Amino acid sequence: MSPFLQTAIEAAVAAQKVIQRFYREDIPVELKADRSPVTIADVEAEKAIKAVITDVFPTHGFYGEETGLTRGSAPYTWLIDPIDGTKSFVRQYPFFSTQIGLMHDHELVLGVSSAPEFQEIAYAEKGLGAYLADRPVRVSGVEDFPDATLSLGNIQTLAGGEGWNRLGRIVQQVNRTRGYGDFYHYHLLASGRIDLVIESDVNILDIAALAVVVREAGGVFTDLQGRDLTLETTSVLAAATPALHAKALDVLNGRI
Repeated sequence: MSPFLQTAIEAAVAAQKVIQRFYREDIPVELKADRSPVTIADVEAEKAIKAVITDVFPTHGFYGEETGLTRGSAPYTWLIDPIDGTKSFVRQYPFFSTQIGLMHDHELVLGVSSAPEFQEIAYAEKGLGAYLADRPVRVSGVEDFPDATLSLGNIQTLAGGEGWNRLGRIVQQVNRTRGYGDFYHYHLLASGRIDLVIESDVNILDIAALAVVVREAGGVFTDLQGRDLTLETTSVLAAATPALHAKALDVLNGRI
């Protein structure tokens, strides 16, 4: 385990201690400009993550959900969402997580996804495989829609245009459709328990770490147009195999 990964896991554990201190407590909820909620737990968890990382890597940059981008020109930038799923957190259901990714020269190279209420951490580093609960994981070998389980996340934008009917064509063909959402369907995808994930409304901080996990587990992870991830990415098409990804990509973009 590299110093980068060891530090990221330690930061996730520090955030978990903060989050569990506030979870199920009656804490105030504020709304940001985009009407997404933020709590003291989000703020304090991000501080805890940054403190751990800065202690080891004081010259690295940060892009945090609550504090924005700092040292943006640094070769290494940490992408942090202290509580991905704050709406779940404040309504006290367990589909929230801490996401910590690392980007080196615009390439995602490391990811840690910690789900405090599941007592589950997924992590991966480029070239070193993916792990869930400290065990190596691998995506399934499913290549065709009739054998695939699809999970849908946030799809508001997709539902508002031509993509809705195109998505319907996939839903008609797959074996099962579920809506696990947030971190959870990516953990399932990386460990071979579902096969395809589609989302049209995400933030890069939601998915940066998870993309590394899925890719290191052997999966394909792009946006809905098949492009690689950047700080501006807002959608996801993730699949267990290149063949399944290509089929979904063609349908969603009206090529077949």
